[in-house]
Amino acid sequence: MALTRRQREVLDVIREFIEREGYSPSLEEIGRKLGLSSVATVHKHVSLLVDKGYVQRAWNQNRSIELTDADRPSTVRLPLRGAIAAGAPIEAVATRETICVPADMIREASTAYVLRVQGDSMIDEQIRDGDFVVVEARSTAADGETVVAMLDETDVTLKRLQRDGARVRLLPANPLLKPIVVPAETVRIQGVVVGVLRRY
Repeated sequence: MALTRRQREVLDVIREFIEREGYSPSLEEIGRKLGLSSVATVHKHVSLLVDKGYVQRAWNQNRSIELTDADRPSTVRLPLRGAIAAGAPIEAVATRETICVPADMIREASTAYVLRVQGDSMIDEQIRDGDFVVVEARSTAADGETVVAMLDETDVTLKRLQRDGARVRLLPANPLLKPIVVPAETVRIQGVVVGVLRRY
């Protein structure tokens, strides 16, 4: 259900307070933030947010306001950071485009991005040429995870990670292609694939 301007302001205060403090604000704290001196007025706005399904609360507790799934966006817009090779490594080229992805695909939008796949080295993992992979930016990964790996600080590739002593094996998911085996110190993990998007 649609929110009024004031209801959206109350909801924004609740969300920002919970993100910052880790617990819900009191009615008095919401009122102070919005310049409302009447707790009854804040109570009314919170009650309407409950009725519309944006928050829930136990009325016998002071700090019991919780956000519901209705307040979470169904999609988020992530930057398209160019193309990545699912084959021989290529140089990554950044773009200014963005792509909408399902919000439940990622844990933290601020550290996620999208890459366009070029090549067919990962087809057995259902990652095909022209697909978009959703990547969680991080510098570490577990063996078996599909990673964005930078080689020699220049080229990037999309492969499954396997450590082998002082070497790293970057494994394709295509029986026609061979693994890339390089010294571990020449590989830098840039992210882990958490989802795949395909346009038909």
